[in-house]
Amino acid sequence: MDDRILSSESHGEEFDSELSLRPQSLREYIGQDKVKKNLQVFIEAAKMRNESLDHVLLYGPPGLGKTTLAAIIANELGVGFKTTSGPAIERPGDLAAILTSLQPGDVLFIDEIHRLPRTIEEVLYPAMEDFFFDIVIGKDATARSVRIDLPPFTLIGATTRAGLLSAPLRDRFGVLNRLEFYTVEQLALIVTRTAELFEMGIEKSAALEIARRSRGTPRIANRLLRRVRDFAQVNGNGFIDFEIAQSSLIAMQVDEVGLDHIDHKLLLAIIERFRGGPVGIDTIAASIGEESQTIEDVYEPYLLQIGFIQRTPRGRIVTDLTYKHFKLEVPNT
Repeated sequence: MDDRILSSESHGEEFDSELSLRPQSLREYIGQDKVKKNLQVFIEAAKMRNESLDHVLLYGPPGLGKTTLAAIIANELGVGFKTTSGPAIERPGDLAAILTSLQPGDVLFIDEIHRLPRTIEEVLYPAMEDFFFDIVIGKDATARSVRIDLPPFTLIGATTRAGLLSAPLRDRFGVLNRLEFYTVEQLALIVTRTAELFEMGIEKSAALEIARRSRGTPRIANRLLRRVRDFAQVNGNGFIDFEIAQSSLIAMQVDEVGLDHIDHKLLLAIIERFRGGPVGIDTIAASIGEESQTIEDVYEPYLLQIGFIQRTPRGRIVTDLTYKHFKLEVPNT
């Protein structure tokens, strides 16, 4: 089978090539407490009944741990974990190859599930509901439909854009969980844990400083920590104290609330070119040279979360908090 379509992870294997930064159990997983508490109940109930866990949909902004949580679910169930992505499944035959490779109880993780072609969705429906699918063999007059039975399995879908899922597909998930942005305290715990895995010392104040600038996102926190580690090794003695953390983050153009140079470009463009808005997302994208989907998926969720922009029927507007952040006078309305 084409490795671009499907990869497999065995129970207990490392999921990262460097050090395994990803936790292996719900107990180790930091944050998303409500999601974890419910998943623990659903997993234990499925194990008590000796059944497959119902299909799970994980949605929310990128970098919050959807892939990690999917792997943990497989670990907690003690079953195989296989992963693919929506864009990689182009033909019904691709999906058939994946589904027939599953063992009873396995977890199949489909990232970016909102990007599945509709023709694939239609083949997937009976597989999710009744564990079979029909595939057409031959062409024209010789074409015939063959039904293939499947072992019970758990499909975990992940998406940053739940609104793009078709209603029939969304309705076939029995467990729906939205992942929320992390608190500074939770991110500081993640930074500290990662530093321990890197065998690097870090001050509590330094971990908090990195956490404050991580946009509520573990993936960003770990990325910033890696770069701060570089500065600490080159410009210091390898230990990450508050001064090293702060100077490193300033050098990387990450400000005190986690905004980077692209966020600054976006917000200042709305202020300076469009008088604070309202302005359409496509116009903003064209003015700063970014794709509108990138702005919507990567930058906008956090800016909305911290109250720096608002969506209106006429477009995006910046708030008074944005003017204050840039030390600009708030215009009279």
